[in-house]
Amino acid sequence: MLHELLLALLGYTGDLIIDEREHFNLLGLNHLPPDAPISGEPTFKLAPDISFLELSERDLIQRIVVLGFYYRELDRFATKSRNLSWIRSSHGSSLPNSVESSKDKTEIPSVYRRAIANGIVEILSVYRSAVLHVEQKLLSETVPILAIVTQGLDKFFVLFPPLHQLVLEIERDDIRGGQLLNLLHKRCHCGVPELQTCIQRLLWHGHQVMYNQLASWMVYGILQDKHGEFFIRRQDDRETDQGSAVQVLSEKLGRLSTDESLTDWHLGFHIYLDMLPDYIHMKVAESILFAGKAIRVLRNPSNAFWCQGAGNQSHSHMPRLPLKIKGTTRNFPLQKEPFFATKLTGEELLLQSEADKIEAMLLDLKESSEFHKRSFESAIDSIRAIAASHLWQLVVVRADLNGHLKALKDYFLLAKGDFFQCFLEESCHLMRLPPRQSTAEADLMIPFQLAATKTTSDEDRYFSRVSLRMPLFGVKVKSAQGDPKEKPYTDGNPGGALSNLSSDMSLDGWNGVALEYYIDWPLQLFFTQEVLSKYCRVFQYLLRLKRTQMELEKSWASLMHQDHADFSKNRNARFDGSISPQQRQHFRQMWRVREHMAFLIRNLQFYIQVDVIESQWNILQDRIQDSHDFTELVGFHQEYLSALISQSFLDIGSVSRILDGIMKLCLQFCWSIENQNKSSDPSELEHLTEEFNKKSNSLYTILRSSRLVGSQRAPFLRRFLMRLNFNSFFEATARGVLNVVRTRPAALPVLNQQ
Repeated sequence: MLHELLLALLGYTGDLIIDEREHFNLLGLNHLPPDAPISGEPTFKLAPDISFLELSERDLIQRIVVLGFYYRELDRFATKSRNLSWIRSSHGSSLPNSVESSKDKTEIPSVYRRAIANGIVEILSVYRSAVLHVEQKLLSETVPILAIVTQGLDKFFVLFPPLHQLVLEIERDDIRGGQLLNLLHKRCHCGVPELQTCIQRLLWHGHQVMYNQLASWMVYGILQDKHGEFFIRRQDDRETDQGSAVQVLSEKLGRLSTDESLTDWHLGFHIYLDMLPDYIHMKVAESILFAGKAIRVLRNPSNAFWCQGAGNQSHSHMPRLPLKIKGTTRNFPLQKEPFFATKLTGEELLLQSEADKIEAMLLDLKESSEFHKRSFESAIDSIRAIAASHLWQLVVVRADLNGHLKALKDYFLLAKGDFFQCFLEESCHLMRLPPRQSTAEADLMIPFQLAATKTTSDEDRYFSRVSLRMPLFGVKVKSAQGDPKEKPYTDGNPGGALSNLSSDMSLDGWNGVALEYYIDWPLQLFFTQEVLSKYCRVFQYLLRLKRTQMELEKSWASLMHQDHADFSKNRNARFDGSISPQQRQHFRQMWRVREHMAFLIRNLQFYIQVDVIESQWNILQDRIQDSHDFTELVGFHQEYLSALISQSFLDIGSVSRILDGIMKLCLQFCWSIENQNKSSDPSELEHLTEEFNKKSNSLYTILRSSRLVGSQRAPFLRRFLMRLNFNSFFEATARGVLNVVRTRPAALPVLNQQ
C-alpha cells in the first residue's frame, strides 16, 4: 500500500489510489489525453472499496494523495508548454501566425510559458527527490508509518496548491508574455517565504526571455518576438481600429523615401501596453523603444548618406545625390562605387566596444537572482544615454544639423532679408494680380531665381534644398540648383495650419505661398513632418508681414513722387482756389494713416525678428552646444518652435485674426493710394481708417492684458508694448479719448527698425 501511495505521489494511480476523471472516462482510457485541460479540483481519491483502513488513516492518505494530483497537473502543464513540435510545423508553413493556428488558443506557442515551465520542472525535480528520500526512509524503518510521508513532504503542502492555481489561471485566461510576468510579480508578494522563493524563481526564468529580447533589441536593433509577447511591437501588429490612421501615415512616409530606417523610426514600432508589466514604468519602456530604434538606425545607415558623405569629402560643391535609392538599404552590393561604401559603416557609427558594453549591462541584470527595479531602470537609462549620444554624433556632427537649422532660419524665418527683399520687389507687380491656377507657381519661379542670382543665396549650398510652392494649386517650383528627381519632405498639405491659412484668402490669393525644404537621411529623424509644417506656418506669417511693410514703404514713395510732381500745380492752385480745404484735409489724413500703419507694422516686425526669433535662436544654440543627447536636442528644438509660434501669437486665434485683418487693411490702403485720383471718393479712405483704428486698438487691448503680459509665453511683450505706446497714444486711443481720424497738428513720430 505504501509503494502504491508513493507512486500516486508521482502521478501514477492504481487500484488503491484512483483518478476520478480516468474512472469516469467515457472513452474507456486509463489515462488522460495530453491535450486535456487542467482540472480545477483534486481528482485523486482513495478507492471506496478499501475497508481495512481506519477513518483517520483514510483522511491522512486523502490529504497526502492530493500532492500527487498537483504534481501530475503541473507536470502536464510543463510538458505541454515545453513541447517543441510547433517548430517543425512552422517550417512547413510560410505564415507562422496563420489563421489556422489562431483557431485554438492552446496551440499557440509561448516562449514565456516555456520558460515558466522550465522553472516548474526544477520545482518538480526537487519534489521527486523528496519522494525518493521518503521512500528510502520508509524502507529503512522496521515499522513504516504515514507520518514519515507527511514529514518529508510537508513544505509541498504549502507550495503545490498556489502553483496549481497559478498554472490553472495561466491556461484558462491564455496568459502569456508580459502579462505572465506581471502575474508572477504580483504573486511574489506573499507572507510565505518558501512560496515567495519559488515564485521568484519562476519569475527569474520569465525574465531570462525578456532579457534575451532586450539584448536583441537594444544591442542589434532586431525585434525577436515571433509570437507577439514582447511589449515592443511592430506598427503593423496594432489593433484594427487604428489601422486606417497608421496606413495613411505609412503611405506619406512611403512617398518620402524608400529607406526603411525612416519608416521604422517614425512608424515602425510602438509600445504594446497589454504586454507591458506594471512594474516597468512607461518612461522606462519609452527609453527601451528609443534605444532599439536608435541602434537600428546606427547599424543600418542609409545608402544615400554613404554617397552624400563621400561626395562632401571629395568636393563640397558636388551635386547632391537623390534621396531615393532603389532597392533595400541593407543590400550593400547596390552601391556601384565601393569607395562610397567604405566611408561609413554601421560599425563606425556604433563601435563594437559600445555594443559589448550594452550587452554586459543586460547580462548583469540577467544573471541577478532577483529583479531589482532600481538597477533595471539605471541600466536602461545608461543604455538609452549611449544610444542617444551616438545618434547625436550622427545627426549633429556628421549630418551638419546646425547648418540646416541655420538654413531653415535664413529662408523660413526670413533671416536672409536681402533675398526676400529682392524677391518681393521682383514679384511685386505679379502679386498685385490674382494668381492663375495653371501657372501660379511657374510665374513665381522667375522672381524667385532672379532674387537668388542678385543676392548671396546663389552661393549658399543650402539654397538647393529650398523650393517654392503654392499648396492650393498643387504644383511645386524647384530651385535651379536642386535635383528634379528628389522627392520633397512634405506632403501635399504641410499640415492643418496651412489649410487654415489658405482658406481665408478672399483678398489676396498669394497668401498661400509656402516653402519646402529637402531633408536627407538621417536628418529626417529630426525634422519630422510636424516640424516642417510649423516652420512653413511661421514663414507664411512672416512673408505676409514683410510684404505689407514693403507695400507701405512703396506707398510713401508713391505719395512723395505725386507730391513733388504736383507741387507747381498745387502752388498755383492755392491762389486761384482750385484746391479746396477738404482736399488738403484728405491729403493730410492719408499721410497720417499711412504713418500709423507703418509704425505698427514696423514695430511688430522688429518684435518678431529681434525679440522673438533672434533671442530664441541664441537660446537654441547654447543648448545645442551644451547637450550631447539626441532626445534632449529634439526637445530643445520643439521648445524653440513652440516659442516662435506662441510669442508670435499664432496660437491665439483672436490675435492672429486681428493681425491678418490689419495686414489686409494695409494692403488695401496701399492699393487705393496707387489707384487714387482727384475725383476719388474719400469715404473709402475713411472706412479703411476706421477699421484700422478698431483693429489696432483691439490688438493693443488684448496684448496688454494681464494674462499675456504677466505670463512667461511672451517675455519680450512688454518691450513691444512700450515701443507702440511710447507716448501713451495707443492707450489713450484704446480708451476712446482720442480719435485717429481727427485732425492733429503733427504726424505721429516713427520708430525706425534699424
